[in-house]
Amino acid sequence: MASAAQGDNGQGLVVVVQTIPFAWNLITAGYVEQSVYGVVVNTLGLLFIGKLLEPIWGSREFFKFIFVVNLLTSVCVFITAIALYYITRLETYLYFPISGFHGVISGFLVGIKQIIPDQELPFIKIKTKWLPSITLLLSIAISFWTLEATAYLPTIISGTYISWIYLRYWQRKPETKHRGDPSEDFAFSTFFPEFLRPVIDPIASIFHRMLCGRSDTSNDGQGYTVESEPLPGSDSIEASRRRERGARALEERLAAERLAAARRELQREAEENV
Repeated sequence: MASAAQGDNGQGLVVVVQTIPFAWNLITAGYVEQSVYGVVVNTLGLLFIGKLLEPIWGSREFFKFIFVVNLLTSVCVFITAIALYYITRLETYLYFPISGFHGVISGFLVGIKQIIPDQELPFIKIKTKWLPSITLLLSIAISFWTLEATAYLPTIISGTYISWIYLRYWQRKPETKHRGDPSEDFAFSTFFPEFLRPVIDPIASIFHRMLCGRSDTSNDGQGYTVESEPLPGSDSIEASRRRERGARALEERLAAERLAAARRELQREAEENV
């Protein structure tokens, strides 16, 4: 990840007036950071969260996820900036540089929500399924206090939503040869509190049909239906397998960390005895 813009023409950053002749900025923007703070946070997120997701997804799928989410997030930010310009007529939106890996990091949190939703974080006792929602809420709240945080908001929101779309509809499952995750536990409404879900579900179903062009009776679309009839228990079985793999990967990682800590302690005691 680079830590600065690449040239005076905005190359490497999403700047609307400079992205039109330099379309590759949509690809490179996610890998360019404008601050040392961003480099540190996103590098730590890639190392620690990626270390959990990569063994479960596989290296190829892991890097494919990063590429697709990064590209589509940049496209969403680009379109949003143009729309805001036409609505407000403020040229600031055309020249404001937006870049950074935080869209993909937000997507990693969606992946954690999918794989180990009921795992509790140590000390704060919050389930991992709420991490994307809490991140979005904090980002929105902070943007009211500092102008700098506002620059991160479109990328974080777009990265979260694009990641959910990718995991919900597009990600191929080698073990089942199906695409996506149609389980109710990963529905769009699960990003919201329980009392809001009766309101969110009907709205989400409309966008499901309008934007994704997917039907619940489509064999290719859902990948879990046969002749317009859903496979019995396919959602719960797939979700259970995914959670088991996630929990197993997490346990293996924690066990490896405990073993490494024990070895360091034994080595330290041995050196002290000598």
